[in-house]
Amino acid sequence: MPSHMKMFGFLCLGALLAAAALPAHASPQVRGDQEAAREGRAQGRLLPLREIESRVVPAMTRKGAQYLGFDFDSGTMIYTLKFLRNGSVIWIDVDGRSGQIVGQSGR
Repeated sequence: MPSHMKMFGFLCLGALLAAAALPAHASPQVRGDQEAAREGRAQGRLLPLREIESRVVPAMTRKGAQYLGFDFDSGTMIYTLKFLRNGSVIWIDVDGRSGQIVGQSGR
């Protein structure tokens, strides 16, 4: 292999390693939502995620759904829990203040 090709390969490898070492940053909106959720829980205005999950996840898993995770919207104080069942995604919207289900989409 010619030396210039080896040099190019080493440069590419170096760039790849440098890029992998950079920290991944959450978007400003995600950080804002996380901070709002933390503050809401600390002030007693928002139920902890674990409590929200304990109300919804068991019922959905009994129906054959797999829990995928959640999103939180600080503007509405709504947790959106995501599930997968029979190849379809189901979103359950839960009011973070009351723990009540306020919406569902998907099957």
